[in-house]
Amino acid sequence: MSSLDAKTPKQDRLMVLVTGMSGAGKTTVLKAFEDLGFEALDNIPLSLLGNIVHSDSDGEATPLAVGVDIRTRDFEAKALIECIGRLRKRPGLRIKILFVDCEDEELLRRYTATRHRHPLAVDRPILDGITLERGLVSPLVGLVDLYLDTTGRSPYDAKGFLAHNFDADKNPRSMAVMVTSFSYRHGIPRDADLMFDVRFLRNPHYDPALKPKDGRAPEVQAYIRDDPLFEGFIDNLINLLSPLVPRYEDEGKSYLTLAIGCTGGKHRSVFVAETLSKWLKKSMNNVRLVHRDLQT
Repeated sequence: MSSLDAKTPKQDRLMVLVTGMSGAGKTTVLKAFEDLGFEALDNIPLSLLGNIVHSDSDGEATPLAVGVDIRTRDFEAKALIECIGRLRKRPGLRIKILFVDCEDEELLRRYTATRHRHPLAVDRPILDGITLERGLVSPLVGLVDLYLDTTGRSPYDAKGFLAHNFDADKNPRSMAVMVTSFSYRHGIPRDADLMFDVRFLRNPHYDPALKPKDGRAPEVQAYIRDDPLFEGFIDNLINLLSPLVPRYEDEGKSYLTLAIGCTGGKHRSVFVAETLSKWLKKSMNNVRLVHRDLQT
């Protein structure tokens, strides 16, 4: 049984440390945590991090979301890793690490558009500051329980991601599975654990009657399903995932992202993602379906 599947003792207080790249959306994430009922704090010095947590014997303590990044006084990846290790040994406290990331090119566009100054780019180009920061925070990636890539996503997506991974009791759910369709033309999802290319299936894009529709339309689905390779592919995909998904959960993985890609992200990948999501929901409660590049 996964650690997230186990029942959390009443005295345990949840503390989510939110870290990652500047400009990736940590402030938005902390606000989303507040909306979910967390007490959100930002830029707490590492030396004081342990002091803000007080375990309550009645188990009614408000869960915490704490922002820690390069702006934090005395920030250093090694020091933060050591601090996390100490916190995880404290009784009555449950620690989760959320890393908020974004592609460098989009970070550069965000800083240029808002004219905000990157914390490490006071006397250097913005891109140099981003590169320097990525090197400083990279040791933390191996510790994360949840990874949120905000590239091409809206603040609403961030809130949905958190609501998907934390239930109304503010406890981490059993392993969350996200199935996302995408267009190779717009880049692959960087947070994907498993990725499947379905560009080999017949393409409704070249049928004038189907081109305006998407993979949720029955006519499009019937067209793709008529491909002689479709049924065998779906059967093989399910046979592959049937033993893998439970093993990921047994190993304590908090989330799993399955990405299905095609050329335009509108027809084939959408239908396959819909099909895969329906199959997963037969045996799992925490499944989310996202069509990244589908304009609705």
